[in-house]
Amino acid sequence: MSDAQSDIRAYTLRLELIDEPGELLRSLRPIADNGGNLLSIFHERGNVTPRGHIPVEVDVEATPDRFEKIIDDLRDAGINVIQAGTERYSEGLTVILSGHVIDTDLSDTLSRIQESANASVTDLSISAPEGTSDVSSARIRIGAERGATEDVLTKIRRIADEKDLRLVEPLKTV
Repeated sequence: MSDAQSDIRAYTLRLELIDEPGELLRSLRPIADNGGNLLSIFHERGNVTPRGHIPVEVDVEATPDRFEKIIDDLRDAGINVIQAGTERYSEGLTVILSGHVIDTDLSDTLSRIQESANASVTDLSISAPEGTSDVSSARIRIGAERGATEDVLTKIRRIADEKDLRLVEPLKTV
């Protein structure tokens, strides 16, 4: 095997999927068929792109040659590949939002974090012990570009202020 074939790297794919049953599975098939190792999927069905599709971010490991084949096969299958490149999110942080997290549109909050060119929501945990219209909290793990953590936190602070949410920041992750 050449160095290029054995050099496994992490990549991020940003896809736009049609909101139909089986589309997520169909988009994962080229990854499996070409020897890609699935690392994570961020699929927020409640959010849509300007074209009315579902945005999905997929992190995979593959050799450069296999990754190029994955992209070719996704496009051949008619799946819209918005971005394909090496993993950009090398720093992790965890924040906690508390207050009327659900009532102030959690989907909007996550979308606004995701819209940052420097960050990606990688995990979410929600607690609403008294129901969704009462006080709730969310633990949000975020992947950020190296050196962009402070910019990402500034954006989250602004969102929390606008929505009158308490912010506990950051709980560092590795």
